[in-house]
Amino acid sequence: MEPPTPRARHARGPMTVDPAFLDIAADLARREPTPFYVYDTARLRSTCRSLRGLPTRARVYFATMANAHPRFLEVIREEGLGVFVNTMGHLGRALEVGFEPGRIVYTASGMSEALMREVRATGAEVNLDSIGQVALWRTLFPGQPFGIRCNIGDRIEARETRAGFFVGPQSRLGLSGPELESVFGSPDIHGLHLYAGTDILDLRYFEAAYRALLELVPHFPALDYLDLGGGFGVPGPGQDPFDFHGYGALVAQIMDDAAALAGRPLDLVLEPGRIVGAEAGLFVCRVTDVKPRGERQLVGVDASSAQFPRPLLYPDSALHPHALLPTHGRDPGPPVPSQVYGCSTYSRDFLVWDGALPPAQPGDLVVLGQAGAYCASLRTEFLGFPPAPEHYR
Repeated sequence: MEPPTPRARHARGPMTVDPAFLDIAADLARREPTPFYVYDTARLRSTCRSLRGLPTRARVYFATMANAHPRFLEVIREEGLGVFVNTMGHLGRALEVGFEPGRIVYTASGMSEALMREVRATGAEVNLDSIGQVALWRTLFPGQPFGIRCNIGDRIEARETRAGFFVGPQSRLGLSGPELESVFGSPDIHGLHLYAGTDILDLRYFEAAYRALLELVPHFPALDYLDLGGGFGVPGPGQDPFDFHGYGALVAQIMDDAAALAGRPLDLVLEPGRIVGAEAGLFVCRVTDVKPRGERQLVGVDASSAQFPRPLLYPDSALHPHALLPTHGRDPGPPVPSQVYGCSTYSRDFLVWDGALPPAQPGDLVVLGQAGAYCASLRTEFLGFPPAPEHYR
């Protein structure tokens, strides 16, 4: 396999790490060995409060796939959020850190009979993913309420988001149009669940998906809630932050329209994931080697993409703010084109594919931002590296 080369396709724009957060990272690196993650719990709490402050009453459930560290989940619970899970491992973790079953939503696909019984026994709210799953649930628990995941891709122009298609014929998830029609009028279906996609900043796409879901409301007489999922975007280069104010106005109108269609108010359920914790986390590693390569530098560090895996999984789109902290008291100088590579010989072991850092020296710190979600939780044993420690400040 040929080693990768710098990728000029990314639009340049400001992606910086808050200097105050860098100070936290530098202070911790004086006392703790690198690499490590560090989380700013004040930032995490602030984002939770932004979500709870939406101008319509909502039940907000954090998607634990983004980060299931016990301390992270404790902060989420303390801030009044519930959790969205799709495995018994994460459901068990949520119960261990003190979430009440009524604050847990379980949505998965392909559940076995044994798993369905186990989930049901916990008391978590359940959304089902297929006609077969609906039939199995009704056999096991006649008359007991549940929600269904709706693939509304035949009602909108489906968009491919970061991790692929979540609605439409290219998505494996949810009940399709004819399958939804086959359960119209069901008295045991109490919720409609939708997940439009991932990392979405365009509120118009959310609105299109939500309005397609609204078309289903009159066909389910026993509805209690609409679960609009997550997918709220974290800004990349040159992008504005997610518009919480505009989103709040949008969902307020959607829920007003849903109440008119249902003839009564419905609960709103949201399942934010990456947006909750991304900005609250940093990954910190130390420079071990520098290779000049013409106008660019290859910066080797004491970490691996196995420990910071988003660039490994999404090499074309996982863009993280990055900074260099000199440890020799020198003026670092202006940035130069840079790649940051891990301490293995795997040709794709890169933490920064196409970045810019000041000229580096061994001993300097490299700090990667937006590391609080889908980073530590995605680590792999592929290259044999241990998990990077996670510290909370």
